[in-house]
Amino acid sequence: EAELIRSVQELLKRTLGQAVNQMRLNRDHKEVCEMDWSDKVETYNIDDKCGRYSNQSTNIQFHPTSMKYEESASTPETWAKFSHDNIYRAEREKLASISLRDLIDNILHDVSEDLRRQCAAVNEAFARYCEELNDAKHKLEHHLGKVLKEIGNQEANIAALKQAIKDKEAPLKVLQTRLYDRSFRPNVELCRDEAQFRLISEGEALMESIKSLKKKLLEAEESLRNLEDTRMDLEKDIAVKTNSIFIARQKCMTHRTHYPPVFRLAGY
Repeated sequence: EAELIRSVQELLKRTLGQAVNQMRLNRDHKEVCEMDWSDKVETYNIDDKCGRYSNQSTNIQFHPTSMKYEESASTPETWAKFSHDNIYRAEREKLASISLRDLIDNILHDVSEDLRRQCAAVNEAFARYCEELNDAKHKLEHHLGKVLKEIGNQEANIAALKQAIKDKEAPLKVLQTRLYDRSFRPNVELCRDEAQFRLISEGEALMESIKSLKKKLLEAEESLRNLEDTRMDLEKDIAVKTNSIFIARQKCMTHRTHYPPVFRLAGY
């Protein structure tokens, strides 16, 4: 649209130059015709005055030097040709002016139609762009809802893992206390009996379970951090889309409602 407007401006500048030049030619030929007309009026008055002279006129007198042809005097043929040429050139410029006015009217009509069509195309593109932004915003909001739900689930999962780890503390304390106390059995009673093997086996199982729970807890916390990052990115993206929609609809589209109609663009 901007390129079209620049092209229209250049075309109108060139057309304006043609109009200014034609006006100059019209004024020049108008002056020529006015001077010719003025000369003819003055000549008519002189001849009319001469036609009324008679032998009884009181304002007649001798002018001996007047009885000869002026070297610069025209002939009836050159006089008629001069007048005819002036009329012909004036008519030619008049026709050129009429033709130029028709051309200007057509140019103004065509460029105004082109500008309005381009305006409509831009408005349609804006509308599509706003719809795309709005659709993308709704998708982001839907995805954000899913992420928020997943964050809630992950927080509950982390709380459950922490509680599971905490729940393992009491059995582990009992087991380790038993092993500690049994380490004080005297002399040969410090025996690697079945109970000792079972206690150690149980302790290893508890430690392995706690280790596994802690690993899951770390993974869950890392997943929660990623979800929080995703949430922030989505919220930022939604904010950007919302701002873009505001700019496009409330600012750009509002301004474009003031785009001049065809008759204004045509200069009326």
